[in-house]
Formats: sequence, structure tokens, C-alpha cells
Amino acid sequence: MSYARILCVGLVGVAGHVVEVEADLSMGLPAVVLTGLPDTALNEARDRVRAAVVNSGETWPNRRTTVNLLPAALPKQGSGFDLAIAAAMLAGAGDLPAGPLDGVVVLGELGLDGAVRPVRGVLPMVAAAVQAGVTRVIVPLDNAHEATVVPGVTVHAVDSLRRLVSFVRGAGPLLEPPPVNGVEPAAGLDLSDIAGQEMGRWGLEVAAAGGHHLALFGPPGAGKTMLAERLPSILPELDDVSALEVSALQSIAGVLPTGGRLIRRPPFQAPHHSASMAALIGGGSGLARPGALSLAHRGVLFLDEVAEMSGPTLQALRQPLETGRVILGRSRGTTEFPARVQLVVAANPCPCASPAGDQHCTCAPAVRRRYRAKLSGPLLDRIDIRITLPPVRAAQLVNPETPAPTSAVVAERVGRARRAAAQRWAADGWRVNGEVPGPQLRDRPWALPPGDTADLRLALDRGLVSARGFDRVLRLAWTLADLDGKTRPGRPEVDEAIQLRMGESHEYAE
Repeated sequence: MSYARILCVGLVGVAGHVVEVEADLSMGLPAVVLTGLPDTALNEARDRVRAAVVNSGETWPNRRTTVNLLPAALPKQGSGFDLAIAAAMLAGAGDLPAGPLDGVVVLGELGLDGAVRPVRGVLPMVAAAVQAGVTRVIVPLDNAHEATVVPGVTVHAVDSLRRLVSFVRGAGPLLEPPPVNGVEPAAGLDLSDIAGQEMGRWGLEVAAAGGHHLALFGPPGAGKTMLAERLPSILPELDDVSALEVSALQSIAGVLPTGGRLIRRPPFQAPHHSASMAALIGGGSGLARPGALSLAHRGVLFLDEVAEMSGPTLQALRQPLETGRVILGRSRGTTEFPARVQLVVAANPCPCASPAGDQHCTCAPAVRRRYRAKLSGPLLDRIDIRITLPPVRAAQLVNPETPAPTSAVVAERVGRARRAAAQRWAADGWRVNGEVPGPQLRDRPWALPPGDTADLRLALDRGLVSARGFDRVLRLAWTLADLDGKTRPGRPEVDEAIQLRMGESHEYAE
């Protein structure tokens, strides 16, 4: 037999596609030709596979070998095809029976010594195989934990090409995945660590309850970073669908924790203010990889010292914040990543950042304007809640009058509000108020009476809020009603939402 076929999986973004690895051996000068749009790493598989086969004690077929990756029009990248290519070539040469691997997806990178190395993205690869009807997969031993997360598939593990060859010949078994780690990840930071800043904690609770974006302004040491870092501690755990999405993205990035568990805690990403656009949004040569924005999917993206970040990098956030996804076009194709995040930004009021606030500021008005202009109007318009934090007083820091509520207490209130919103929007598929389209909130049966929205309509006519801001205030009002246990918001909730939207830097009057 001079032809063999082994199944593998290729990734484009987070979408997996079953790939047929075909090997055809014919007469001619010894050579290995790879077809099917392989990238550089995949083209180099010829040398890795040859060394691995020889060092595993097998005979290298000295014939002209064509390896085709179907579908040929789909771009292929990475080293996860190595093991499938080696198996297909050995089966095509007649050294291996092809029957035991029929209908089995084979994943893994080969070392020159024949060892099977782990690869990125095994979780979405296995999930794509299951969707295509595959029930058995063979993965590297170090990836077996994450492969077992996907239901409906039997996972076997290998640590070397020699072990796979022995199994196919019926001379030995494959490895079973290691047992699932039963230890839950440690709890994160607690909201009770915050001294004072009642308004900041309230803004954080409202943001968590409705999935709203949040901006925190104030002098250094006021607690902006501490508040943002504790937002995940009051968010509910991810459901099965969201956990699988988040875990798949972490797997592609190569940062999925070991232990054989789906990620249940909302992720938290806090890139440095010098991060490039590719690091924040995603990018890279060939097919793009996810950036911090996508790695924060269903969680929190925190941009500290946002006024120090590059202007174009910040502006690249505008479209993903509206659509909840990142679409990156490159020469080898277009890649799409989910990016449904809660954005939290923090900034000092000016470059000098006096701990005492504006009263001791040494910056000229023009300097302050340029500094704040980094957070442009169009981007700020997409942020629902804006809080200006005052400096922390000694009494709040040393001898607080009342203890701050813990994250567990606040998370319970947030959970109740989210369940109320999810029940309300269940028929439309929305999870939180922050995702509901504005036209739906302005139409029956959800439209609020004119008397309740009089101040909001006046603010729109005066140019104090935009049309986008009008809808975002309505979303905030529904979240405030959910936190208060009301079935619908009234004028008090709308007025409070206006204040949260405008922040202390804007003074609203009728």
C-alpha cells in the first residue's frame, strides 16, 4: 500500500477544522513534499518527522512522498500535525497497519528523539473533533488533562512515537490521561481590603451586576488599582459554555492551567501601559493570535495608567467593545476571536498626580488637557460608569468606622441582580443588562414612561450625553433596579444612572 490517511485538527482563530493528512509514496527521487497551505513551522515538519522516525527505530521510506493536508484551501499552522504526518507516512509505506487509527484524531509535535511534545490549542481542537463526529483522540501526555475537559470523547495519551507505533502494531497500550486535580484554585483578592471609597465600591458593584464598563479617576494611592483587581472576586462563576470558550482561548495562548478543569473564574488581564496594539488586540505574522482583549473574554480587561498608553492602541478598542469580537485580517487569512469583556480603566488626573488632588496640582491647564485627551471622547463614550475617587483620609485607613463588606457579601447581591436580568432577557439571549441593544430598551414593553426619563431626554437635547450614552444610561437604570429588587426602574434609578454616567467631572442641572 502506498497511500494512507490520518485525521488531525487545524485551528483558525478559535475555530477548529478536522484535517485529513494524506501520504502518498511513489517512485522517484527521495523527497517529502508538503501541500495544503502549510506555514513555516509546518513546512519544517519534514526534518522533524524524519529524525523522529529514524531515532524511534523505524525505517525511513526512501521514496518520493507527497503529504497533502485536506482541505487544501484552509491555512495550516503550527507543529501539531507532526505525529499524524509520521503515522500517515509509515502506514503508506506499509510499515504500520492503518486500521487501528481509522477515524481517530492524532495530535502532537515530534522532537528529534521521537518524543511527543505538547502543543497549543488542544482543547478547541478536541472540541472541533467531537463536533465533527470523532469519538477517539490521541494527544500528547502533557495535553491529556485539557483534552479530557471536552465531553463525549475517549482520550488516549502518548509520550513518544515509539509508543504509538507499538500500539498500532498491537504490541502495547497507549497511556491513560492523569487523574483530574481535585484541588480548587485559591480565592482571589477581597473587596474588604479597600479603605474607604464607598462610591468606588458602589460603582464596582453596579458594574459587576450589569456587565458595564468602568472608569476610575483619582490621585495615586486612592485605590483605583485595588478596586479593579477585586472586580473578578464579585463576579459569578462562568457557566459551561462560557468556561469552555475561556478555556479554549487560554489553551490557544498556551497559558491554560494544568489540572484537567475548565476555567470557572472570570479571567483578569492587566497589560502594561506600554503594551503594543498586537499585544492588546491580537496579531502576529501569518494568522493572528489572541491578545489580552480576547484572553479577558467573559472577564475583566484592566488598563491601568490608561493616559500613558499609545493613542492608536486605545482607539483600536472601540469596535471590539461594541461588537464583542475581534476580527484581524492578515495576508494568510482573517482570524476572529471573541472579546466580550468588562473594560476597567484607571488614570491619574494629571502628570504630576499630587496625592492631595487638584488643590496641589502643578500642571498647566494645557498639560492637563493633553494628558486626559489620551482617553478620547469616542472611547470614553463607550464607558458606562465614571467614578472620581477622593484621596484616602487617615481615619479611613487606620481606624475605619465600619468594616467594609467582603467580596462574598457583594457577590451575593451581584448574583441576585444578574439572575433577575438573565430571567428578563432569556427569550432574547442576553445575559446582562450591559449587552441589551438600545432600541430594545426604548421599545415596548421595556420603554420607560416619559416622566421617568425626562432628565435623561433633557441631557440628550443639551448635548450632555450622546445617543449611545442615552442607551447606556437606560442599561444602568435597569441594573440599579435589579440591585434594589425592583421589577422596573423609575425616575430615581434613571437620575442615579445619569450621575454614574457623567461622573463628578460633569455637573448636571435642569
